[in-house]
Amino acid sequence: MASLGEVCRRDVVSVAREATAAAAAQLMRQHHVGALVVCERMNGERRIPVGIVTDRDIVVEVVAPELRADTITVGDIMREELITVRETDSVVAVLEVMRFKGVRRVPVVGADGQLVGIVTVDDLLGVLADELGDIARIVSREQAQEAAMRR
Repeated sequence: MASLGEVCRRDVVSVAREATAAAAAQLMRQHHVGALVVCERMNGERRIPVGIVTDRDIVVEVVAPELRADTITVGDIMREELITVRETDSVVAVLEVMRFKGVRRVPVVGADGQLVGIVTVDDLLGVLADELGDIARIVSREQAQEAAMRR
């Protein structure tokens, strides 16, 4: 099975914690994503993940209580207990982390802690479906070979 670095999405949309909820919502719409990784810039352009904000966070924390999305910042509503995984981790290990922590999206970091991607439950479902398809093809081929040998 592939390592996480091979299956994660590398085109991560990130945002600074000072950005407004309105700006975050606009980024989500523009890039067709349901979550943004909140990053701090360190040593120039390195993006270090510090949180995550989802479309649901904006709805529940800003829209539902009728707060002003142009004044509430991403830092005010982001999930600060950020779980990250390394790009060298296995898909199985990441699934276990996601299940244990109850999260659907996880930022992927390199050895230096810099953001390199994001992985979602949907991404992993695709990988696992491919793996299960391979297993099904093994079984079918084995059955065909056995039938051919017994003729």
